Amino acid sequence: MVQYYQASFDAAFGALSDATRRGVLEQLGRADASITDLAEKFNMTLTGMKKHVGVLEQAGLVTTEKVGRVRTCKFGLRGLREEAAWIERYRQLWDARFNELDNVVEELKLKEKRNERKKRK
Repeated sequence: MVQYYQASFDAAFGALSDATRRGVLEQLGRADASITDLAEKFNMTLTGMKKHVGVLEQAGLVTTEKVGRVRTCKFGLRGLREEAAWIERYRQLWDARFNELDNVVEELKLKEKRNERKKRK
């Protein structure tokens, strides 16, 4: 299970690491589209778009269906819940660390103000 979980994460984050693939997902969030339409929208070759769609499809983020000569892309069945939960845990960790850092900075500012007052007297 852990290996599948890791492989799934690697595939999802790998797919999301490219701006074009993120753009494809945004586009498919609005409406299904053919690979030809996506290639035109992103100003790239059909071959290039097929490769991007293939990476998204391997990650389970996109599905394709071929009807005649047209391959239509749509959102896949796999969501990003696990990845979002993983990111959220680290966001909370970093928020807590930055809050602690803010407290230290505030304490140092107060000490500095106290020292300045003492020097004036």
